[in-house]
Order: sequence, then structure tokens, then C-alpha cells
Amino acid sequence: MDRGVDSNRVRPFAVSGIHFNTFLSGIDTMQKTVLNEEHRRSGARMVDFAGWEMPLHYGSQIEEHHAVRRDAGMFDVSHMCAVDVAGDDARAFLRRLLANNVDRLQLPGKALYSTMLNEAGGVIDDLIVYHLGEEDFRIVINAATAANDLRWMTARRDEWGLAVTISARREGADALAMIAVQGPQARQKVWQALPECQPASAALQPFFAATVGEHLIARTGYTGEDGYEITLPAAQAVRLWQRLAEAGARPCGLGARDTLRLEAGMNLYGQDMDESVSPLDAGLAWTVDLAAPRDFVGKAALLAKPQQHRFLGLLLLDRGVLRAHQRVDSAHGPGEITSGSFSPTLQQSIALARLPLPAAVGDVVQVSVRDRPLAARVVKPCFVRNGSILV
Repeated sequence: MDRGVDSNRVRPFAVSGIHFNTFLSGIDTMQKTVLNEEHRRSGARMVDFAGWEMPLHYGSQIEEHHAVRRDAGMFDVSHMCAVDVAGDDARAFLRRLLANNVDRLQLPGKALYSTMLNEAGGVIDDLIVYHLGEEDFRIVINAATAANDLRWMTARRDEWGLAVTISARREGADALAMIAVQGPQARQKVWQALPECQPASAALQPFFAATVGEHLIARTGYTGEDGYEITLPAAQAVRLWQRLAEAGARPCGLGARDTLRLEAGMNLYGQDMDESVSPLDAGLAWTVDLAAPRDFVGKAALLAKPQQHRFLGLLLLDRGVLRAHQRVDSAHGPGEITSGSFSPTLQQSIALARLPLPAAVGDVVQVSVRDRPLAARVVKPCFVRNGSILV
């Protein structure tokens, strides 16, 4: 996909079906996070991801993957966009905007994963919303969809005539950075780097956050391991990154982040779902509240067109590598892989796939890999969690 980069100066490649551009010479058109120079000093291989210059790896994607599963790794996720939603009508706005029900957010610090849908029931984005207190919320949206998300949110607010402010925290004095620290030792390393945050964060349950000064410490993540996602003023991010490195957290890039999330069975926007895909067909029915009487954008479309496919995992039984868009043939009809790669933890190739509704865990299917049918077993779409192999 053309992201405004001179095609004569970059070379495209893919990890788990995600297309990146390798930097062959200096390019100044990409957006850069505040940690960009830290990545370069650490020898990161920089790539174009959704218009952002980001680290793919720092020498070994496999070692970074294992560091998160066995110890602790840290990721610069400042390319994602924190959006503050506040005002007298903030809750009413989010109640209509999101497929999941923000009325579940009663306690300050509680987090909720949700999809944001279009009128046809397709996924505009998947996101996390944090309840900061009263009518104050923070939403973290994907980098590639941020501009479209903000236009959509602003248009819906204006259409509904609600008293809501929508503030993207990316530029100027209010800019925020985000660092994710993940792994069995992640929390201890965060406490070593930020001892003032330990009292408030130690008691956090998963999917809760605590505000400590200018830091939001959230026990959330995208790897299937425990840890924190830390949002803080951009001006403070470099020092925190350095302190985390001193505490033993290993810098990790987008490559390891992708294989980790795939092992954990976590969706990637643009691959496992997009505006043409219903969340019901992307394994995200649990992010949609159809039972409550409230209305939300896309609800009528979901009720009119129930689930059409099952979203399941595949474990390759033959030699080869599973990739996005490969055809899957089952006894119940065709399907398609949405994300696939080699799993460093399982030492096998794995995938997420959209399959016919009758497909079931335990089925053996055929995947077309370079025009060869390879056998794969259907499994629950979660391969590894908290260091344990589940398939």
C-alpha cells in the first residue's frame, strides 16, 4: 500500500502477512515517535508501519519473542493514539458509539475492549477505553486508523448534538507516549524503574488502570503475558525507556509483537477484521453487547445479519508456513487464513482463520500453501497464554 513513501527508496516485505517497507536510505516523511533516536542507538531495523518509522527488531526477533515469554520485554507503542473523551455527555456518546457497553465502566480505572462499527456492522477499529472518573474517558486507537477514527467520532458527536470534547493527545505540550512492558517479570521491572508507581499498581487486577501523577499504569497488553501499558507525557518517555532497560526489560520490535499476539489469539486490525467484516465473524462477539436495550451504531445490521463464519485457530501438521489469505478447504466448505506465521514457542506454524459455521475444534483441514494441500488441525484460537502452551 502506498503510504506516501518514495518507492525507489524502500523495499516491501511481510511478517505474518503484515506489509512493511524496509528503509534503504534516510526518509524524512515518516512520522516518528519520541523514542526514535533510542531505537536507532540500539541498532533497531527501522521500517514503515502505517506511516510511522518503527523498529521491526533489534537484531533477533526470535530472541525478543522468547524474552517476553520467559522474562520481560518492552515495546514502543507511541504510534498508537490516545484520545481523551470528556464532557457532560461523554458516557452517553460512548454508549451509542461503541459496540461494547460502557455502562460496565463504573469504577475509575476500569478498562473495556470494544469494537467501533459502521452502519453496516463492519469494524472501523478495535480499541480499549479507560474510565478515568466521572465523565472522563481515554480511548486508545490504532495508528493506521487514527485519522479516520477521529473523523468518525467527531461526525457522530456533531450529528447527535452531544456536549463532548474529543482530544487526540499526539502533538504539542499535551502529547503522550506509550510503552508496553510484558512478560512474567514485567511488573517487577516496572516497579524497579518506577518505584513510586508500585503501591498503586501492585494491586491492579487485569484490565484495570491506576493514575499515578502524570502516568496511567494499565494492566493490559497484546502479548498473552502479564505486564503493564504505561501512558505518560512524551517528554518523559526517553528517560523511562532507559530506566526500564537498566532494570532488564529487553527492547522488542513489531516482529516479536506480531508473533506474540498471534500465539495469544489476538486480532490485528486490517488482517483479521476491517470495515467489511462483522465482529461476529472475527471472533469478537464478546466485544458486542446486543442484549442491553441501548442502541449503538451497527446494531441493526448485526441483528439483521447474524454470524456467518467461525473464527478459529489452525495448527499446521505438515512442513510449511501458514500465511494470511491462504485458502482453507474443510468438510464444510472453504475458508481463509487471516493471520499466520511460525510460532517460536510451539516451533510449529499457526494461524487464525475464518471458517464455515459447522467447523469445529479437532477437525483436520487442508491449507493451500504454494499450490500444495497441507494438513492442519482446527484448535481454539489461543495457542499460548502466560507462558503455557494451550493446544
